[in-house]
Amino acid sequence: MSYAVKELFYTLQGEGAQAGRAAVFLRFAGCNLWSGLARDRERGSGGCSRWCDTDFVGTNGPGGGRFATAEELADAVAAAWPLNTGTSVRPMVVCTGGEPLLQLDASLIDALHARGFFLAIETNGTRAVPQGVDWVCVSPKAGTVLVQKSGHELKLVYPQQGFEPGQFESLEFEHFFLQPMDGPERSRNTAEALRFCLNRPQWRLGIQMHKSAGFP
Repeated sequence: MSYAVKELFYTLQGEGAQAGRAAVFLRFAGCNLWSGLARDRERGSGGCSRWCDTDFVGTNGPGGGRFATAEELADAVAAAWPLNTGTSVRPMVVCTGGEPLLQLDASLIDALHARGFFLAIETNGTRAVPQGVDWVCVSPKAGTVLVQKSGHELKLVYPQQGFEPGQFESLEFEHFFLQPMDGPERSRNTAEALRFCLNRPQWRLGIQMHKSAGFP
């Protein structure tokens, strides 16, 4: 299959248990919850369409484009990783979107592993994660059916009406993050998330480091 990529670039992971780690970000175009177009914000099948701040439409971002094969895309990912990081450092690629599981398949997983990458994924959890992914981060969205109920970290944007953190606490994840919803109520949402984490210490406050530190 061919792959549509919005952007591909080298940066630091900005959130979650891998925060601060150097990585190549591979943002796939497209999402199964909404189109990404402003006119469709109120019509998305997930509540996230009303507050999503990620541009996953098209292939015109830095490093983006259409890649005919898994090998071609894996080569582009490898080229984005600098050569001066040291041989003892295993490179990491973060597959995100939109929804990366619309495109990530066994061929691409194998091709990225063949180039030595530690493969992480950030998914909305509405599709099962294929075998071979090294790090699974699931971010459930209100109004959807959660299919992927295990992984390394669960990252819940907070608050989402009718979507309370307690309903996820019995799932099989190593880390549970509560991420304050961005936007005009960000300060209020952060304070509420902080209080929740103090009262329910299974949860950790998830801050988007890249937004405060100013990297992509």
